[in-house]
Amino acid sequence: MIIVVGDLVTDVLVEHDGPVRAGSDTDAAIRVGGGGQAANTAAWLAHAGHPVTLVSAVGDDAAGRDRVAELSGAGVRCAVQVCPGAATGSVVVLTSAGERTMITDRGASLLLGPAHVTSVIDDAPAGTHVHLSGYPLLHAGSRDAGLAALAAAARRGLPVSVDAASAAPLRSVGATAFLAWVRGVALLLCNADEADVLAGPSVADPDPSALPGGPDPSALRGAGAQARRLTAHVANAVVKQGAAGSVWAGRDGSVFAGRARAVPMKDPTGAGDAFAAGLLAAWCSGAAPAAALAAGAELGARAVSVLGARP
Repeated sequence: MIIVVGDLVTDVLVEHDGPVRAGSDTDAAIRVGGGGQAANTAAWLAHAGHPVTLVSAVGDDAAGRDRVAELSGAGVRCAVQVCPGAATGSVVVLTSAGERTMITDRGASLLLGPAHVTSVIDDAPAGTHVHLSGYPLLHAGSRDAGLAALAAAARRGLPVSVDAASAAPLRSVGATAFLAWVRGVALLLCNADEADVLAGPSVADPDPSALPGGPDPSALRGAGAQARRLTAHVANAVVKQGAAGSVWAGRDGSVFAGRARAVPMKDPTGAGDAFAAGLLAAWCSGAAPAAALAAGAELGARAVSVLGARP
């Protein structure tokens, strides 16, 4: 079982061609559906056939009920806190070829309660893995819930992975604080921008031969150096480089590069969440890091091939 802790929101996906015309009209295709980093990862885990529970918060409104129903129908066990008087969070996602911008109202996600999170993790069977979206840690309203997830898992001796979530709020809270919160977790996942915040700018790896495989090891040397630096804080670190692949570093000094599968890009929304799901499903089932990276790349490729953040 994997317990995923974090956000469940409504995504308003705005797909437009060319630049947004400020102060005027821009033609776009608009779709409304489920979103949120944690919820997306849970949906992709269920799609991969892995048992998963989502711990999140929604408002006592139609949107919240719809979001929970979607996930339940997809095979996700929902341990979702309903917050009376609050609106379910929503995100407007502006997306065009290879790029996306998110405008966010976190809503009830900020009200996720530490006691609710702790109770779910305390009741989990032995051997459960806890995956925490970084978003609860990055916002003051939900930070206690994120810290409670880490504390409950540590008390139970359960392995934990954390997704760094988003570069802009990471800069706001600061790398020092975030890395202190997640110190000692089994795995930290971040994309290139998040790695720049947490590990410093990408620079050449002093030992390129330590990056076996991958489409172009030279493109991953900087990411390898960043991942290695992050292992001063966590047991393992993964840096995602989009189409250039990914790299995994372990505290034991091992470094592995993963290939990205080339597919036509339709929408990048949720690709990182799908990658995390594929990687976690494989790694928690006993796969070695290289195989876990490959499984993540496979689900990430499926995600960019469809509109929206879910399977």
